[in-house]
Amino acid sequence: MNSGENPLKGDISGWLVRPATWHLWAVPAIVAGGQAVRVALLSPDGGMDNAIVVRAARTWLAGGSPYDDPHFLYLPSAVLAAAPQALLPPSWLRLLVPPVVTVLLAGAWALALRLHRVPLGSRFAALGLAGLAAGFAPFAHLVQLANWTVTAAVALPLALLLAGRGRWTAAGVVIGAAVALKPLLVPLVLLFLFARRWRALAATVLVPAAASAGAGLLMPDPAAFFTRTLPFLLAGDDSFVRLYEASPAAVLPRLGVPPDLAGLLAAAAAGAGVLCAYRRWRRAGPGPLRLPETAAALMLSAFLVSRPSYDHYLLVVLPLLLAGLPCAGSAARRPWFWLALVPQLPTPGLPYLDPPGRRAFKDALTLCVLAATVAAHCARGGPRAASSGRGANGAAARLAYPERVRMPGSHPGDPAF
Repeated sequence: MNSGENPLKGDISGWLVRPATWHLWAVPAIVAGGQAVRVALLSPDGGMDNAIVVRAARTWLAGGSPYDDPHFLYLPSAVLAAAPQALLPPSWLRLLVPPVVTVLLAGAWALALRLHRVPLGSRFAALGLAGLAAGFAPFAHLVQLANWTVTAAVALPLALLLAGRGRWTAAGVVIGAAVALKPLLVPLVLLFLFARRWRALAATVLVPAAASAGAGLLMPDPAAFFTRTLPFLLAGDDSFVRLYEASPAAVLPRLGVPPDLAGLLAAAAAGAGVLCAYRRWRRAGPGPLRLPETAAALMLSAFLVSRPSYDHYLLVVLPLLLAGLPCAGSAARRPWFWLALVPQLPTPGLPYLDPPGRRAFKDALTLCVLAATVAAHCARGGPRAASSGRGANGAAARLAYPERVRMPGSHPGDPAF
């Protein structure tokens, strides 16, 4: 392929990356906007999970400990981040929070597209957002709950976009800031280890540590996260939370598997996923897929073993994977990728899995099949990177990415990685 040839013109991808009309953009606007309006009308506090954090902030402002609520599972820095919301009237939160969550999810999709160098005004951009909003049930769940998972969904593609442009330290700061709000992206420290980006790794650790230490000093019980929250997470004995946990470590015991054996199986699967992610990083290859596929494999591996692990966690990785569909050789072109998403279709009912108490089973099915698909995709054979992959601007990156392919909508200054 010539360096100036567009790699997306050989199949339907050529049609997908052409500009979308306003009629096509009206579809995701109506679907996603309608979901936000529905939540605003039905939810008095703007979302149950966000209300937990806001309630913790109000408790702190009143002089109490936010960790008196056992369902507040965040670092102390999240209390300070939620304090501005705690000062607003509930009626304002009801109107503002659902649209903000929807806009952030749309922003995560836009960043994922930018990472794959897909034009933001393309048909694929409009159809992909419509598909996520209308065809993936966790999207609506996240808007309804207003869970702070949305911060990780935005931070991950932003950090990978910065890393792909050689700004690894800035990427570490973004991941660290997201961890300070919700420790969901902690597994990304392995990505910085793979890439041997020590400054980025230090930023990922120091930013939330400093933010939480500073916030903890303002709390009446500075060590409450370690004395109350961590034991609660490790015990995993909350009957309400257990109904919605999707990790095999939580679901298998509900099927009669001994808890210790379920934990070992989940840990073994997570370890295999990490090894596959490392193999994907070492394999490198031309194009923008290396970073998002490695990161997705790491996050899915963590979801297999983490407690808790919910369906809306998938929105952290799904936009990254789906945005790679126009790129040849992406994980989204594998049939099992799409089969994994079938249980999350909002409309069809699945026998024995429809009651809310059993929803975790189909969430676990999606998680396991998607994790296995991405791991198998990452583990496939291919040319090995010339070095450990120290970035997009050095000699090693020029060997691993010999062609600077420019896609429609990209800028002349964009790197090839």
